[in-house]
Amino acid sequence: MLYFLIVVAVLLLGYAGVLVSFVRKGRKIPPSAYLVLAALNGLILAAVIAWAIARG
Repeated sequence: MLYFLIVVAVLLLGYAGVLVSFVRKGRKIPPSAYLVLAALNGLILAAVIAWAIARG
């Protein structure tokens, strides 16, 4: 479970880096990018809640 959280966190950081590079180049962030960010954040939140419940 911890490895899953680490992988998702690394993906989130990498994706955020890509979005920051978009902004620095003067491009607008597409609306679908916000959906991907929300999905990754939701995955982390769900995993943390599941981990907390499993620990009891």
